Parts: sequence; C-alpha cells; structure tokens
Amino acid sequence: MNISKNIFERLEAVSTATISGVLHQFGITSTFIVGPKSRNPGSKIAGKAVTLRFMPKREDMLPSANNKDISNQNNEKSVAQEYSENTSALWKVLDMIQPGDVLVVDARGSMKTGCIGEMLSTYFKAKGGIGIIVDGCVRDSKEIEKTGVPVWSKGVTPNFASQTNLFPWDFNVPIACGETLVLPGDFIVADDDGPIVIPTSMVEKVLEETEKHEGWEIFSKLKLEDGGEISKYYPLNDEGEKEYEIWKKQNS
Repeated sequence: MNISKNIFERLEAVSTATISGVLHQFGITSTFIVGPKSRNPGSKIAGKAVTLRFMPKREDMLPSANNKDISNQNNEKSVAQEYSENTSALWKVLDMIQPGDVLVVDARGSMKTGCIGEMLSTYFKAKGGIGIIVDGCVRDSKEIEKTGVPVWSKGVTPNFASQTNLFPWDFNVPIACGETLVLPGDFIVADDDGPIVIPTSMVEKVLEETEKHEGWEIFSKLKLEDGGEISKYYPLNDEGEKEYEIWKKQNS
C-alpha cells in the first residue's frame, strides 16, 4: 500500500477517541489496546507496529548464556538467565527497528516482567523508534523517561525481562496486546486515552472520516460554548449542518 508522506502527521493531529468512534462506524470494534497507560502524560505518537511476544518461561527452552563461562559464579542461574536475553527475540526485534516504528509488546498482562529498560530504550531511540506499548511492565521507568521515548504500560517493576515467569519468545508476528490483535505493520496511534490500532488497509478511509468529524466538532464546540442547543449541534442536525457549511466556507 502506498502511504502518503504526511499521513503520520495527520494521524498525530487527531484523537484516539475520534478514531475509535470512526472505526466502530466501519464495524471494527476491537482496536483499543486495553490496559497500557501513558507514563508520559501529554505524549502523542503515530507510527507502524513492530511486534514482540513474550511466552511462559520453561527452563529447558532458554538459549545458552551467549557461551559465557559462569560455572564458578555463585549466582550462576541468575546470570545465565539474564545473559540469555541477548540472543532472544528482545534483542533481535530492536535490530529491525526503523525510524517511525512503534514497538508493541504482548506481555500477557504480566505485572512482574520488566519487558524493556533503560539501555534497550536508549538503543530503540537511536534506531528511530518513536514509542513503546506494553500490556505489562517496564523497568528503569525514570531512566526511560529521560531518553524521551514515550511509553504506554500497565505498570513498572524492578525485574528484568526473564527474571520471573516469561521470556521474549518471538517477534514480527501477530500478537494479542491488551486483548487486541496487532499485526506487524498495523498503524498505531496513542495519546492520553491510550493506544489504538488501525488496520493498514483502512487507514486512508478512517483518517478521512476522522478529520471530517473533528472538523465539525470544532464548530459544534463553539456553538455549545455560546449556549447553542445540543440537539442541534451535537451531533449536527440538518439545520446545524447547513450552518456548519457556511461557517466552514467563511473560515477556509
């Protein structure tokens, strides 16, 4: 699909609330990623999804500790576990990040696993990533904030990615993030109301209708502020629509 260059700027200019309503009008009702909240209030992003999926950990399936000799260390098990992450999907997905990408993580709703921290967020930002959405937790939350990467997550934790019951299993695959299907390449828009998914095939149609909706809402709000009747101006009835068309021409 040929996407116009300014489509991300246009998406950033509209709200997730309006996008959600428009998607519902088109019969797409399961696009809100439930759970993750903005850790950087006021942030707004619009980009393409790159996906990462965590799965329940099983010790016999953990990769090697990068051939690191840790046999004489008292904390052998813990060190091996953390070092094993750098051969996992978590490291690999970061290497494929392109400018404008949004990392969307299926963490199975876990409140124990710190899916990403300061160092990986720093690398993500350097690669051009614009935001991270996790239906679980991040670690080093204050340090991530300093990197300037907006994050939407269910919470924070001191634990590293494989410290508890999950492991970063695969990437660039369909995932279920916050009870919502996310496919690699889907459009993601996130603001203070949360993250929402726009199917790639529908983005132009959704954006056009969203911009139209928010255009008449500006007019409606002005009228309501002046005491106009809500039955006339929200939504616009036939009479209100005629007034809006006149106002639009006068303000174009």
